Amino acid sequence: MNTVVYTAEHNAFREALRRFCRQEVEPFIDQWEADHMVPRDVWRKMGRAGFLCTAVSREYGGRQADFLYAVIALEEISRTNHYGLDAFLHSDIVVPYIDAYATAKQKLRYLPGCISGDIITAIAMTEPDTGSDLSAISTTAVEQDGQVVLNGTKTFISNGVLCDLVIVAAKDPAMENPYQSISLYLVEDQTPGFRKGPPMEKLGVRSQDTNELYFSDCVIPASNRLGAAGAGFKMLMDKLQQERLLVAILGLSKASYVYEWSLGFFTRKTETRLTQSVQFALVEMATDILIGQTFIDRLIAGHMAGHDVGLETSMAKYWMTDLANKVANRCLDLVGEQGLTEACPIVRTFRDVRVTPIFAGTNEIMKTIIAKKLMGG
Repeated sequence: MNTVVYTAEHNAFREALRRFCRQEVEPFIDQWEADHMVPRDVWRKMGRAGFLCTAVSREYGGRQADFLYAVIALEEISRTNHYGLDAFLHSDIVVPYIDAYATAKQKLRYLPGCISGDIITAIAMTEPDTGSDLSAISTTAVEQDGQVVLNGTKTFISNGVLCDLVIVAAKDPAMENPYQSISLYLVEDQTPGFRKGPPMEKLGVRSQDTNELYFSDCVIPASNRLGAAGAGFKMLMDKLQQERLLVAILGLSKASYVYEWSLGFFTRKTETRLTQSVQFALVEMATDILIGQTFIDRLIAGHMAGHDVGLETSMAKYWMTDLANKVANRCLDLVGEQGLTEACPIVRTFRDVRVTPIFAGTNEIMKTIIAKKLMGG
């Protein structure tokens, strides 16, 4: 399998995005964290600069670029040490559903705005009483007379407050097979019967607008269904490889950020000689991150080549997100009293990475999937 090769165009994109983040993101992060929200105008600036939905066809205003652009965008935003501007969720997890499954009319209606930043997207799967088992969702969709009536509650929805368009997973209550009853629907903000809850107070990812979404006799046209009726579960499963690979890349990026900051911190402490235990801890983390990067590069190459790397991606998702938490926890221990206040940047990272083993399928679910595949289940 080929290694990942970044071209001059990739590098120019990275440098341009890094400059954008320095000017339009980093100076405002503390305020966004306090507000629990990233201003809408930042999304528009990012879109107009060409940093959103890079894979989408030029026909709709996109770059029609390869997956490495998504990797670069995720890495560079991760370097800013905040999680509010959740562009990779919008660009490379939600919008690909529209790009892959929408009708020509739906694409023309939504994709240009997604690319420009005028439309912010979310996806609504998780429910208050439903864990990782998507077949157990209770939100219903009843189709009648060319319309669909949605009823139910979704929770922990990233981009939920700002979203202009949400993809909702709902089931037909008349269908007995739970896996064949799920369909996906496009619901626009301000649709009657669709209500957004306030931003949640969370342990971490505080500048990310996470909330609950409520659907009470929410009526949408049947033409707002995304893809075929009953195909929702398969569509969601088909997109999991990319989603979990991106989360794995996020975990590795966070681990790398914490390690690099800590290495710089100890390198600057020239007045005292580092103890062997600190040196060894830094060496162990550097080794883990290099091993992780090698694995990630292999998976990126396989994914770009169209290979089925679902098993390995599940492995990477749990291992990289566990690594992010392990590195953040270890570095806070190492820096000692410096890590007791918000002045230390890895305090924020420590909070933010705590959720990564949970989303895109919990790490326990990842291990269950891996075990079944290894044992022929």
